[in-house]
Amino acid sequence: MRFSSRRDGHREAMPHHRRPLLDRTALLLAEGYAWLPDRMRRAPDHALHTRVLGRQALALRGPEAVRFFYDERYVHRHGAVPEPVLSTLFGHGAVHTLDGEEHRVRKRMFLSLLTPPDRVADLVAHVTAAWDEAVESWARRRGAVVLFDEAAQVLTAGVCRWAGVPPEAGRVAAVARDLVAMVDGFATLGPRHWRARTARRRCEKWLAPLVEDVRSGALTVPEDSVLAAVARHRDAGDRMPGPRTAAVELLNVLRPTVAIAWYVAFAGHALHRWPANRDRLREGDAEYTTAFVHELRRFYPFAPFSGGRAATGLSWRGAAVPAGGVVLLDIYGQNHDPGLWGDPYGFRPGRFLERPPERDELIPQGGGDASAGHRCPGEAITVAVLEALAVRLARLDYRVPPQDLGIPLRRVPSRPRSGVLIEPAPSAGSP
Repeated sequence: MRFSSRRDGHREAMPHHRRPLLDRTALLLAEGYAWLPDRMRRAPDHALHTRVLGRQALALRGPEAVRFFYDERYVHRHGAVPEPVLSTLFGHGAVHTLDGEEHRVRKRMFLSLLTPPDRVADLVAHVTAAWDEAVESWARRRGAVVLFDEAAQVLTAGVCRWAGVPPEAGRVAAVARDLVAMVDGFATLGPRHWRARTARRRCEKWLAPLVEDVRSGALTVPEDSVLAAVARHRDAGDRMPGPRTAAVELLNVLRPTVAIAWYVAFAGHALHRWPANRDRLREGDAEYTTAFVHELRRFYPFAPFSGGRAATGLSWRGAAVPAGGVVLLDIYGQNHDPGLWGDPYGFRPGRFLERPPERDELIPQGGGDASAGHRCPGEAITVAVLEALAVRLARLDYRVPPQDLGIPLRRVPSRPRSGVLIEPAPSAGSP
């Protein structure tokens, strides 16, 4: 591993930069997913020295870089997440902002909720039940539906019921819009961003009183529910987080589940562009379904990169960053790296039948060890829910009317412009 750390006492000199680097934040916002991969292709050894958010930055890519990035001796999360992202996507005080023992204790709560197979299966059952209900209503409407919007409502209904916090009657669509808005506006300026901030405030205001009611006994919920676990969780030092922080973490279960709507829309896009996949999915081949889901998550754009803060002065393959500087892991670039994936811009699920992905190769939801590090603990849920919904979508009888299915890579997070319009047949239904 070619890196150095002043704290480790390595003697390798930190590279000296004769001219101050220009800040590239504006280019990042303008170019979206292409910004970092384009520059990384021109950088030696997949290491790039740049400047973003007013700070020196070091960008990395590759399995070795993943292991370095998620090593807390070198890269920290506390103080690394910009305020606009905290106020939209993650929430202030969220697990994503913690390090060390505080992070491990909070992370264990999420692992206990999101990784046991029986809990994953239970969530899948709630989501597929909501999908089957929705499909019946689509057929009755006798018109086109927007797959992205409908999937968001299905996922909202399913995860809220599973978590023990069903929205009030008639509010599923409104809650779905808020949860989608938090994801849709975290990496931009203007109206989308302000909608995301407003949506977060509204959801935290809705959930914090539920937490207080569970703690006081005014609200009785199942002891094994997500709401009960989050409300009664105690951090390192046996401290109970405030109701607002508990609401933030509750949203960090609900919001990522609803974000699967992006991948459902991408599944619709893939089945339309490469219809041969429909037949394989309809057959119910479990191995192929998993491979299809992995390829969805590799091929389509979601998170462009992940960021941390250098714990000490670091040098990686000749590129340096000072203590407190930004360290970026090029997620989109790694998932399209020709050195890792033959024909990376071809949609080919069969690649994952030939060879399962290594832990630090496929990183759409981060890398490293989910049990101890910052890899998303809900990755198993994402895969399981997508497996179930991809098969249902493939078996659904529908047509795709003319529309704009373009996926703009300057928009983060991106999705098909139309949201994927489908027209279910009057007799359409799910198995």
